[in-house]
Amino acid sequence: MPKIYGPIVDEQTRCTHYHTEKDIIAIKFKCCHKYYPCFKCHEESENHDIIRWKAKEFDTKAIICGVCKTELTIHEYLKTTHCPNCQSSFNEGCQYHHHLYFEVT
Repeated sequence: MPKIYGPIVDEQTRCTHYHTEKDIIAIKFKCCHKYYPCFKCHEESENHDIIRWKAKEFDTKAIICGVCKTELTIHEYLKTTHCPNCQSSFNEGCQYHHHLYFEVT
């Protein structure tokens, strides 16, 4: 499994910013190709702006389920509310931050 960066609270990728039962994903940031649990972790750890994934890149594996460590493409992640491998639920509130990671309309 790729390394997860930032202030991680547990082995399922929860961080100091988001740590509910459903906060179990990490996102590969296009700008540095590092996995972070959230944009706040990235901001605290990196010295550059976030570059969003373009729609034509949504077949890129850029999401990790913190429970089973399955990597999902951006398309797969955006089309579901749970991990297709282990069925763990993802935080529905993350959709409010999609515009920070992905060029979505």
